[in-house]
Amino acid sequence: MTGYRQLLRTPEFSPLLLSTAAHTAAQTAAGLALGTLVYRATDSPLLSAVSMFGPSLAQVLGATFFLSGADRLPPRTALAGLSLAFATITTVLAAPGLPVAAVFAVVLAQGLVAALGGGVRWGLLNEILTKDGYLPGRSVFNMMSGLMQITGYAAGGALVTALSPQRVLLLAALLHATAAVAARLGLTARPPRATGRPSVAATWRTNALLWSSRPRRLAYLGLWLPNGLVVGCEALFVPYDPAAAGTLFACAALGMLVGDLTVGRLLPPAVRTRAATPLLLLLAVPYVVFALGPALPLAAFCAAVASVGFGAGLVQQERLMALTPSELSGHALGLHSAGMLTMQGVSAGLAGATAQLTSPATAITVMALASMAVTLTLAAAGRRPQRPARSPAEVGAGH
Repeated sequence: MTGYRQLLRTPEFSPLLLSTAAHTAAQTAAGLALGTLVYRATDSPLLSAVSMFGPSLAQVLGATFFLSGADRLPPRTALAGLSLAFATITTVLAAPGLPVAAVFAVVLAQGLVAALGGGVRWGLLNEILTKDGYLPGRSVFNMMSGLMQITGYAAGGALVTALSPQRVLLLAALLHATAAVAARLGLTARPPRATGRPSVAATWRTNALLWSSRPRRLAYLGLWLPNGLVVGCEALFVPYDPAAAGTLFACAALGMLVGDLTVGRLLPPAVRTRAATPLLLLLAVPYVVFALGPALPLAAFCAAVASVGFGAGLVQQERLMALTPSELSGHALGLHSAGMLTMQGVSAGLAGATAQLTSPATAITVMALASMAVTLTLAAAGRRPQRPARSPAEVGAGH
């Protein structure tokens, strides 16, 4: 299954795509509105960045305690329930006069809820599609995400100016409710992929199993670190140019769309398997130009070109699925999603703190250089042969 038409004719693919599109558009518009709201109230690049990407910080807690539910809960019920929870939380954030401390408490709760969503959603996608259909299927979802982000940031930026951040948050809550309806009516009732009740012990046990393999560890680190550090660059778009942040985010989303289309549809498999490191370097290099403090046209161009590198995630996910048993696919993809978003939240905080001490342009440059260094280090580690495990006889002989 490689054609996009085949994918769209696959039962449940389109309803899952529509539900995810509404969810992505809601998160995009709400993040921009919340970041603008906090920046207006505090004039702090750090607090603005953390308010936009702070939910990602809580993903590590969700991955630690709740992720076993990704394969142990009925997918339709879980996705609809999660979207309703997001609608409720976003409505609370729209309350007038909400103190900044309360905003961050609600953002923390949002991150805990979100941790489970990636595992449920991508595990279901892996279940719906054939093995060779996952990469082109995820490519479609990533391109949709790019389109929704372009639309969400462009429309969100205009609406924040024309209306208010609080009203944009209410519109985002309505979109989350729409996502819940699409999941409930469009998906069929499927049993959980794994037996047993979700529990903290089961989450820890499976996390340890997934992390025990060196190739999987390198795959996870490649999915989490370079990507997350570059999102730290994006987290500073609001303080870098408050009036044009929506434009910068939209251009970055456009680049991501191009990257996903190129990797998912145009690159032959032989080329695709070698493309991860070059794409990850592309993800960071254009942001070094921000050291010069470029005006909006050049800044937007750099953001768009850099985001083509996000296509590396498709290559890395394909490798992760090849290294993972099918019954753990939801948990494995959930761990990828939670770890990636956690690193994005950490990087947003680091970038905001650096900008607080220096300037947004300097902080963007620092985060880009760090991403390049991590990418090159992981590439070197991946080329080192894995040492074979010693046999019991060899272990005994060593004593």
